[in-house]
Amino acid sequence: MNQEIRLLLAITLMMLVLITTNILFAPSTPETPPPAATDSMNSQQNPSEDIETASGTTPNGKTYDAEPVNKDDLQQRMQQDENLRDRVAEEIVVEGEQYRLTFNSHGARLTSAQLLKFQSFSHEGPVEFFPEGGDGALGSEIRTERENLNFRSFPFEVVPQEGINLTESDQPQTLTFTYKHPSGAFALQKSYTFTPLSYEIEARVEVDGIGRSLLVTDMGTGLAFNEAQEAEELRIMGYVTNHLREGIQAKPMRKVKEDLTIEGPLIWSALKSKYFLLAILPGTGNDQEQYLGGLLVSPVPGDHQAKVAVTQPLGAGGSVSYRLFVGPQERDLLMAYSNGLEEANPYGYRWMRVVVRPVVVIVMAVLNFLHLNLSVGYGWVLIIFGVMMRVLLFPLNQKAMKAQMRNMAVQPLLQEIQKNHKDNPEKLQKEMMKLYKEHGFNPLAGCLPMLLPWPVLITLFFVFQNTIQLRGESFLWLPNLSAADPLYILPVILGASMFLMQWISVKSMPDPNPQMKMMLWIMPIMMAVIFANFASGLNLYYATANIATLPQQYWIAKERQKFRAQSAPKIQANSG
Repeated sequence: MNQEIRLLLAITLMMLVLITTNILFAPSTPETPPPAATDSMNSQQNPSEDIETASGTTPNGKTYDAEPVNKDDLQQRMQQDENLRDRVAEEIVVEGEQYRLTFNSHGARLTSAQLLKFQSFSHEGPVEFFPEGGDGALGSEIRTERENLNFRSFPFEVVPQEGINLTESDQPQTLTFTYKHPSGAFALQKSYTFTPLSYEIEARVEVDGIGRSLLVTDMGTGLAFNEAQEAEELRIMGYVTNHLREGIQAKPMRKVKEDLTIEGPLIWSALKSKYFLLAILPGTGNDQEQYLGGLLVSPVPGDHQAKVAVTQPLGAGGSVSYRLFVGPQERDLLMAYSNGLEEANPYGYRWMRVVVRPVVVIVMAVLNFLHLNLSVGYGWVLIIFGVMMRVLLFPLNQKAMKAQMRNMAVQPLLQEIQKNHKDNPEKLQKEMMKLYKEHGFNPLAGCLPMLLPWPVLITLFFVFQNTIQLRGESFLWLPNLSAADPLYILPVILGASMFLMQWISVKSMPDPNPQMKMMLWIMPIMMAVIFANFASGLNLYYATANIATLPQQYWIAKERQKFRAQSAPKIQANSG
C-alpha cells in the first residue's frame, strides 16, 4: 500500500469519526503525442524549413560548400584517425562549494554530478545524479538530412585541461571541449560556463563544416536513487516537459516501453527524482533559442530507466545555446526561472492542486519564517506550528462543540417528535423544521468547523514528499524528518493522543452507542498503523496538534456536561 492510499484511508477514517459523532445527535476520480519525424522539431523557429545543407558561413567565418557531403565519405573521415580515437579518456573535474562535476574527454560528457551539501541515504557520500556505470549526460549527436553523426565517444581537446576549481568570490569560468577532424572537414566545439553558488551551467555548441543540422543532446537514462526507501522514490522517477501549448506533461521512467518522439516547441525538459532535478532550458541568446526543439525517448535495458535526449536546430549559423540545471528542487530557486519549472514535481494530485497549492505557499512561508527568525531546527518548528494551529482554531472548535451540545440537548425532543408523528411524514417534517428553527439545530454545524485543519494536514503530507528543506533534518531520535520514524515512537504517541481525545469526548456523551465505544479503541490503532510509514515530521506535527487539543477537549467536555444539566429542565418543561 503506497503512502497516497494510506493518506486517503486516514482521511476517510477521520471523516467517519467526525460525521458519526455529529450524526449521533441528528434525527435520523495526456497522452504522449504520436511519433513524428525528428527534423520537424525545429518548427518553432521556421516551420517551412527542413534540415538541409546549404551555403553559408560558420561561426569561425569559414565558408562551407552547398553540396551535401556523402554519408559514407563522412563516416570514413570520422574513422580515419585511429590514433585519435584510441586516445585514453581523461576525467576533468569542475568543483565549487555546492557541487563536484566530472566530465569525460570522450564525447565531452558529464559523467558524474555530486551535490556536496546533500548527503545520499542510499550510499556513502554526497548525492549523485547519475547511476553507476551509465554514460551520464550531454553526449552529442548531429543529425543532417542525410545522416547522423555520433560524437559521444570521440576524443575532445580540453581547455583548461586541469579542470576548474571555483570559490565563492570567483568570476564565471568556462570549460571548452573541441573536436577537429585531421582533414579539416568539420569540427565541433562545446563550451560550459560555471558560476559560483549557482546550480546552472550555460552551454554553447558550435559546429563547423557540416551545414544546417539538428543537435541532439543526451539528458541521460534517469537519475540515480539517493533515498533510503527506493520504492517511494521509484514512483516519482521520470521525465517532464513543459510544452508551449500543451503545458506540463510527465511520465514515469518505468512506463517507457517504446520509442517516443515529443514534438516541440518545449519551454524546458527535465529528469526528476524525489528531491532533485536535471533540466535543460533554452539559452538566453537570440529569439531563435527561446525554445527547445523536442524530446526523444527510448527504453533501455535495465530496470526503471529510459534514454532521454533533447533536440535543438543549429540552423545556418551552426551554433546553439542552452542552460543545464543540476540541483535540488528548492521551490524558490526554481520559481526564479518564471517558466513553471517549480511544477516539474508538483504538490498533490492534479485534482487536489487547486486547494493544495495556495495552502503550500502559506504553510511553507510560516515554517521558513519560524525556522529563520527563531533560529531553531524544523523539528521544533513543527511543534510550534502544531500548537499555533490549535490556538488559532480554538474559536472554531469551541463553536463546533457548542453546536454539538445544542444537538445533544434537543435529542429527546427529536425522538418525541419522531414517535408522535411517525405515521404522518408531512406533519413530522413540519415539526422537525420548527424545532430546528427554535433551537438552532444543525446536524453538520459541529462537523464543518473541524474540517479546516485537514487541508493543512493533507498539504503537509505532500510537503514532506518533495520539500528539500526538510530532507535529512534530524530531531531528537529522528534522523530524518522526511522519512518514517525508525523506532515507531511517534505513531504510538499519535495513536495514544487520538485515544485520549476520543475518550474525553465519549465520556461526556449521555449514552454513547456500542459503535462509538468500538471506534474509541479501533480508530487510534488503525491511524497509528496507517501513519507508521509516513514522514516522521508529519507524525510530529499531527501528534503535537492532538496533544495541544487535549486541554481544550477536556474543557469543552466539562462545558458539554454542564450545558446538558442546565438544559434538561427547560426541555422537559417545553415537552410538557
